[in-house]
Amino acid sequence: MEMFHITDVITALRLPYPALGQTSYYIKCPCCDDEFSRSKHLNINLKKDVFRCPRCNVSGGVLDLYALFAGVSRERAYKALSQDIGTPMLSNRPKIKIGNNAPHQTLCECPLTDVDSRHATYSALLAKLTLANDHKKNLMNRGLTENDIVRLGYKTTPIVGMTSIAKRLQSDGLYLAGIPGFYKTESGMWTFVAEQRGILIPVRDSNGRIQGLQIRRDNVQKRKFRWFSSTDRNEGCKAEGWTHLAGNISQQIILTEGPMKADVINALSGHTVLAVPGVNALTHLKIALEKLRESGTTTIQTAFDMDFCTNIHVRSGLDNLLRLLDEMGFRFGTYLWDPSYKGLDDYIWAQKNK
Repeated sequence: MEMFHITDVITALRLPYPALGQTSYYIKCPCCDDEFSRSKHLNINLKKDVFRCPRCNVSGGVLDLYALFAGVSRERAYKALSQDIGTPMLSNRPKIKIGNNAPHQTLCECPLTDVDSRHATYSALLAKLTLANDHKKNLMNRGLTENDIVRLGYKTTPIVGMTSIAKRLQSDGLYLAGIPGFYKTESGMWTFVAEQRGILIPVRDSNGRIQGLQIRRDNVQKRKFRWFSSTDRNEGCKAEGWTHLAGNISQQIILTEGPMKADVINALSGHTVLAVPGVNALTHLKIALEKLRESGTTTIQTAFDMDFCTNIHVRSGLDNLLRLLDEMGFRFGTYLWDPSYKGLDDYIWAQKNK
């Protein structure tokens, strides 16, 4: 039996090619991705000669990919592909044997789904959870009111029942594939990560949509804040370092570290606050700043914890950030306060209590 490689199908049907050096990449799924959206859920693996969409579960090998996009049966795909590019010649390139036993391997990776789907799933998840009394007290001790806490959507991480909650979310018609934090068990059931107990923090974009969740973990000294992520899990998905906007877009905003800190500063002062997950985590910052600039933001005041004065790594990250602001044409400055208060949120809250 003659053999084709999956790149033959990509060439014949003029499907998008991967970036140089990539062997696994995503294109729009013809079954579940809207042609007008930016979503891409169909994974093509060049090394394994397979494809799969974790959102709608369409999958297969070389001929299946041709049949899917050409709109022909699998039985006709070989003949049609031969007519398109000619009978394949044996060479040194990777090949896959065509036949009924072609490998349909399950890919363990899952592409990030669009922000609207993430927002819908995370909102429904948070609606099914509660906030423990000790966590509510912790947030109020930071300066948030009960109304603030409800508005922001903070909840306590569940200890049990993750698979049951995931099943209810699916029954409500919500997507779990491509949502960081969710993954499949060995038995094929959707669930989400059982993290250490803590506070779930919605990380929102400029439209108020939940891009992802962070967890403020109880009783830890290092890495207190972690992303709600299911990387390295079966059909899991990695969280990205999204920025978080607290308040309405305005001409002048404050830039700080951490979504919870941004929410508290906004609640206490009324100022709009943009948060990065860390002073050295700037991957998504430029994208967020471009949107803010288009919406009229001209001035940015940085307000990172006062340890930037003594911590060389924090200072280096802040210098890189300031260079970015300068390159993008923003006016900028840095807030300073009594260094006995680590963060601007602590300082504002202390002044309000005097």
